[in-house]
Amino acid sequence: MTKIMVVDDSLFIRNHLEKLLGEHGYETVSAEDGEQAIHLYSTARPDLVLMDITMPKTNGLVALHMIRSSDHEAKVIMLTAMDEQVMAKYAVRLGAKDFLMKPVMPDTLLATLEKALKQSC
Repeated sequence: MTKIMVVDDSLFIRNHLEKLLGEHGYETVSAEDGEQAIHLYSTARPDLVLMDITMPKTNGLVALHMIRSSDHEAKVIMLTAMDEQVMAKYAVRLGAKDFLMKPVMPDTLLATLEKALKQSC
């Protein structure tokens, strides 16, 4: 089963995404900030990370860099608010596979996940 790590400081968003992904056959693990995500990535070894950019403690860009430094093949898709498009594009330059604007439509999310999971690093 494909494992997706959901990283967002909003419990509502984490729960929503985990429910949606679970309904489509994905196993999920979650973290509430970038710091947790960095530590959890090394133990959970997810197939893909779905991560917010703006979070307390350690933001998504720093977490992306740390995760990709420890695993150059890590597949990460960033979640961003409308006013964070510049940071999202920077995240892609740092190695993110893609970024999605919040609120994310389920069909768009699932299609983007499938595309990223098929990509080689």
